[in-house]
Amino acid sequence: MTPDTISIQRDAAQRDAFLRDQQNAVIARMRADPQKARSTIVTTGRVDAGIACTASQGKFSTVMDFGPGMGGEATGPSPGFHARAAIAGCVAMAIKMLATREGLVLETVEVSVETDFDDAALFGLGSGKASPLETRIAISIRTAEPDGRVRQIVDRALDMDPWFLALRDPQKVVPSVTVTA
Repeated sequence: MTPDTISIQRDAAQRDAFLRDQQNAVIARMRADPQKARSTIVTTGRVDAGIACTASQGKFSTVMDFGPGMGGEATGPSPGFHARAAIAGCVAMAIKMLATREGLVLETVEVSVETDFDDAALFGLGSGKASPLETRIAISIRTAEPDGRVRQIVDRALDMDPWFLALRDPQKVVPSVTVTA
């Protein structure tokens, strides 16, 4: 082993220990007062001229747009990009978090989200629905840990992952509309 390899492994072990400690502290607070585990998060999207949408939540914001073929100016990725990115990121992070908390060392967790659509349905054409036809999630993990243990962690992480579950499970969605002059 080279000195650089030893340093990288030590840094990774320190990051994993920090991640584990932070998560365990949050878990302890939630166990002490389960009501503090409930939250409502508000994200707001706004479209003015054109179709570009600026979405914001707290101190963060992002721009979504479509390309010229859809009337946009491609000033940012599409809403679908953000939806798939949310799922990919949430799944990858959930797996890494749980594995670290359980003492497993995962070098990398890569998640690919692939979704099929009937694009005509987006414009009300044909008899199809605009919702995704199928979504495939491919998870690739690099680790020296035993395969069976890693698969167990992945299954548990998916059972706790909010955006994977939001995609997989039906949920109550309540729209409200306000129109002002």
